Amino acid sequence: MLKIGLVGVGGISGAHIPVWDQMDDAELICLCDIRPERMENYKDTKHCYTDFDEMLANEKIDILDICLPTYLHADFAVKAMEKGINVITEKPISLKEEDVERVYSTAEKNNVKFMVAQVLRFWPEYLILKDIFDTQKYGKLLSGSMTRLGGYPRWSWDGWMMDEKRSGLTPYDLHIHDLDFMVYAFGIPKVRHQYRSKQPDQDFISVDYDFGEFSIHSEASWYGARYPFTAEFRFQFENAVVANEHGSIKVYGRDEDDVIDLTEEANGDTGKINLPKSNAYANEILYFADCVKNNKPVEKVKPHELQSVIQILNSL
Repeated sequence: MLKIGLVGVGGISGAHIPVWDQMDDAELICLCDIRPERMENYKDTKHCYTDFDEMLANEKIDILDICLPTYLHADFAVKAMEKGINVITEKPISLKEEDVERVYSTAEKNNVKFMVAQVLRFWPEYLILKDIFDTQKYGKLLSGSMTRLGGYPRWSWDGWMMDEKRSGLTPYDLHIHDLDFMVYAFGIPKVRHQYRSKQPDQDFISVDYDFGEFSIHSEASWYGARYPFTAEFRFQFENAVVANEHGSIKVYGRDEDDVIDLTEEANGDTGKINLPKSNAYANEILYFADCVKNNKPVEKVKPHELQSVIQILNSL
């Protein structure tokens, strides 16, 4: 039975905690957050701490799940791995390129496993797209469009998300998802054209990526307006268009009635978080837990890919 600790009981932890609690071969035994009120609902079933060092000293943990603000990920991961604890952390690994080597070398030195939870690599709709690309089921890819749009995150603790030095703003909060998936599915692109409109209360970016035989246009935003969150894509292949739009994923063929609805195949449940239904959070956690339990290499997320993503994001 794997013993799990989680630090950072904020918004995204609501997608992680239920997964750990539902697993038969893992037990979430402890939580840590500097805000004791965030753990009130768990104090009867978990050991709750407001001091991370105290939790590490008192608890025997096999896996630490880091759901902290962006700027804390690397330091907390290193501290845990130096104590022989395997670590899965929310994205991104860091805002700094040099932290990739620091974190992975710490994992290797201490013979533990580490993974950044780049969730689109486990998201069914996106994996359907990758499979269509890999198999060339509908011919070669000609073009693509990816959007990830929403309102400004005024709700974040201590305003950290609106502090560029701590969050990296829209590139690291939203755009990183689509860029990381592109790198995973299609390889390392070149930035062909970029535009950014950044103001104190909103941040919008638009980027065209060149992959040689095709290009992908991507947009991400924190609008000043209270715009509802949407995450969609549309890809043009030689013989079909694959679109994940309006809550469904469909393949549109050349004939008028040639439409394949893959929504049921991709459908799952993320719980209460306001994102398209999927079991991607469970998939990433189950994958990492299996790697730890059976001593398998963590191959789904590679350090050189993470480094390339940071390099691109820091150029926008």
